[in-house]
Amino acid sequence: MAPKTKKNIAILSITLGSGGAEKVISLLLKELRKDYNVTLVLFHNTIHFPIPDGVTTKILSDNPPDRAFYLKFIDTFRYIIKYYRFVKRNEIDISISFLAFPNLINGIVSTFNKKVKTIISERGFPSDNVTSKLSFYISKLFYPVFYNRCTKLFSNSVHINNDLRDNFRVKIPMEVIYNPIELPEQTIDPSSLNTKTETLKAITAGTLNKRKNQIMIIRAIQNSSLDYNFTILGGGDLRDYLSEEIVKANLENSVNLGGRVKNVNEHLLSSQCFVLCSFTEGFPNALLEAMAIGLPCISSNCLSGPLELLNENEDITIKDGEFYIGKYGLLVNNDDHIGLSKAMDYFHQNPQEREKYSKLSLERATQYNLENIYSKFKRFIES
Repeated sequence: MAPKTKKNIAILSITLGSGGAEKVISLLLKELRKDYNVTLVLFHNTIHFPIPDGVTTKILSDNPPDRAFYLKFIDTFRYIIKYYRFVKRNEIDISISFLAFPNLINGIVSTFNKKVKTIISERGFPSDNVTSKLSFYISKLFYPVFYNRCTKLFSNSVHINNDLRDNFRVKIPMEVIYNPIELPEQTIDPSSLNTKTETLKAITAGTLNKRKNQIMIIRAIQNSSLDYNFTILGGGDLRDYLSEEIVKANLENSVNLGGRVKNVNEHLLSSQCFVLCSFTEGFPNALLEAMAIGLPCISSNCLSGPLELLNENEDITIKDGEFYIGKYGLLVNNDDHIGLSKAMDYFHQNPQEREKYSKLSLERATQYNLENIYSKFKRFIES
């Protein structure tokens, strides 16, 4: 039997749906396939992003992901057994999992298979990335047990790692590897933003839910005396609520719910400013993608990601109702629509600042290009 020339890697995820973690997986697969024999292992056959040629796919279940809780509980044991057998049968050298549930299964597999290197990836801020108090306490119980059985961990924020260490007693080696991005072919010419305008065209993108806090934008525009043409892209449970609030605030001509779109970059290219107003993030892909297009950006100073992107993670203090002029963008306090209103007005009234921060956005985004991030990722998994 001829010796294998490449190591066997398995990437474990619930699905390859449209989430941020799944997008990171899809990008890393493009580079991993060049250096390893790669199998993408999914619990469910939900695939949104393209799977590159040369990557094998293994689906563990034909069941849909939205099953009853007791059925999901039973499925868990099936996944453990199936994945354990898969890793052993296919002589997997490195098993890499993304998100909490796959991470726990990776930890269990590591318990029974000491030969495989198990690497887990946390993608959201753990203390605020749970759906209920029960799931939080379950996480507090199982993270220390099964995460610590793995070889190492990487996340996309220093704040996530600190939270895991301080509040979940995770002790394995941890590193930060930021989300990669493929730089777009078409970007905004910064000088085109240095023109006075009566109406500033701004945009945000994200699921319409409480965590993304798009109501903050509506309140900010309502507070301003300036004119805006603001597009909120995305779908979600709060669409009707946001629509009603727009009507109540008489902002039908100022704020548009654009819904889910495939061509997000086209909308970004025709805008003059990007706003992120989340309560929490893991690492905000939407913010990074807007910067890569060349948009001047404003973000809530939420954990985690914005401070790292917009101010190189240097601590700042923002007074209530004010904003902070960072190295690569403007920052406001969480849920402070007065501060956001002032930050938006700042870009509205200062076209030269829009040009300046457009240039800085383009500069900053290059540090996260796929080639740079994959180089760090490969060194991490090989060490």
